[in-house]
Amino acid sequence: MAKFLGFEITRAKKKDLKSFTAPENDDGALPIASGGAFGQYVDMSGAIKNEIELINRYRDMSLHPECDSAIDDVVNEAIVVPEDEENVIKLELSNLGAPDTVKKKIHESFGSIVDKLKFNEKAHEIFRKWYVDGRLYYHIIIDEQKTKQGIQELRYVDPRKIRKVRENTKQKTDKGDLVNKTQEYFVFNEKAIKPDAQISEAVRILPDAIAHITSGLFDHSKNVVVSHLHKAIKPLNQLRMMEDALVIYRISRAPERRLFYIDVGNLPKAKAEQYLQDTMNRYRNKLVYNADTGEIRDDRKHMSMLEDFWLPRREGGRGTEISTLPGGQNLGEMEDVIYFLQKFYKSLNVPSSRIDDQNSSGFSLGRESEITRDELKFSKFVQRLRTEFTDFFNQLLKAQLIFQGIIKPQDWEKIKHEISYVYAEDSFYREQKNSEILNMRLEALSTISEFAGRYFSMAWIKKHIMQMTDKEIKEMQKEIDAEVDGGKIVKDATIEWGAMGPQGPPEPEVPEVPPEQPPPSAPAAPTNGQAPPAQEENQLLQELSFDIDSIKAQIEDV
Repeated sequence: MAKFLGFEITRAKKKDLKSFTAPENDDGALPIASGGAFGQYVDMSGAIKNEIELINRYRDMSLHPECDSAIDDVVNEAIVVPEDEENVIKLELSNLGAPDTVKKKIHESFGSIVDKLKFNEKAHEIFRKWYVDGRLYYHIIIDEQKTKQGIQELRYVDPRKIRKVRENTKQKTDKGDLVNKTQEYFVFNEKAIKPDAQISEAVRILPDAIAHITSGLFDHSKNVVVSHLHKAIKPLNQLRMMEDALVIYRISRAPERRLFYIDVGNLPKAKAEQYLQDTMNRYRNKLVYNADTGEIRDDRKHMSMLEDFWLPRREGGRGTEISTLPGGQNLGEMEDVIYFLQKFYKSLNVPSSRIDDQNSSGFSLGRESEITRDELKFSKFVQRLRTEFTDFFNQLLKAQLIFQGIIKPQDWEKIKHEISYVYAEDSFYREQKNSEILNMRLEALSTISEFAGRYFSMAWIKKHIMQMTDKEIKEMQKEIDAEVDGGKIVKDATIEWGAMGPQGPPEPEVPEVPPEQPPPSAPAAPTNGQAPPAQEENQLLQELSFDIDSIKAQIEDV
């Protein structure tokens, strides 16, 4: 009897295999030795705090305007809300070798999961949480009295309060210690994010009760799962420092300052300084602008970094003088800030062409062949993110199908590779792309059609020009044969029997009638010494017909 979510389900018992090394912790699980799990877990509290701080840093980064814009570009490409009433993600079971009734039940189970998650309404939010934090946890809640009803609720769990633990049991042998058993579970602590949290207060949870996925990125030096934002920490800090330095430099160097040379004559130093101070207090502008209220107030204690310069000048100089100190030059240059901004975008695999600046051109949906290399890499990156995220639905679908009795636990490993997911895409862009691809294939087909049957076989054209799979070829040929048999198209209209012919229902066959002998007619006057082509042909036919009849008569007489 095996247990799933704490409930006993009959299935074949999995044999524990021995190995000299423990399983890889690329999913961020905390490895501990067997026995006294929570005692070992307390010793590892430092690692938990580091992971909590790391998640907090990721969330702080996501609040930065440039980082938020880059994250939105990624999430918007991965999650597309269709304009019609279709789902954001669909289940594809065409490769599943199961009866239609089973497929229908699987579709219904998946639909209930999407409804429990409210994925059509919160898909952007759920995907963004996973992308920013680098991990996603959901608690699978069921009714213990009515397990056949499947999942009742899916509740989000803060990744800072839960941790996966992998307990390895070792056996001593003559050849060394062998890991003969591995047990996984989750540990939840509501107070984990507090500074004075006690890890011993954690709750142990069965692994099947939690749907858990990670970013797939693992820092082996710190034994922690990192987010896709991790490699952008340094570029973002550099960008922040450059922006702050730029603001301070411009505020301090942009305005022009005045230089006051005050003639103090032969006054002693103390009196000269006092005279200079009195002059400053008499002519200095004390008005201060309050940016919060928009008012101008008189603040004599205000020390501004934009103050003028007052310099004493002794007797014999040019007397009192007021001159101007020019401000800084080249204050409009932004190359250094743009460089770090582009570096930040590249660290997130987002094309730098998506940066909004004054010189950016409007968004254009051009030809598919004109797509840039960065956009192509970005589309592949988004596809990888989608593939990683689908494991979340695999875990939920597995629990739902097992509880509803549609499949057995041991059958899931056999069918999970035959289940695929299709994400919704932008309808206009998808239609334009498909139209361009089809037009290019048809152009190539029209060029190569005259060589079909001589240099290229029909099977080769379908596979290499039309890019059709064997399954598509069979289905298409089946549909064509059905249309030919049904009279929707004529046989000569299909490419298998020649060039494209007239469409529509075939014309009824008319029985052949033997040609009547044309009455003899007087030969027309020759033109240039020759008979017209039509008359000459008729004469030849008459002579040929006469000779044949005479030969037949002779044969009959003999």
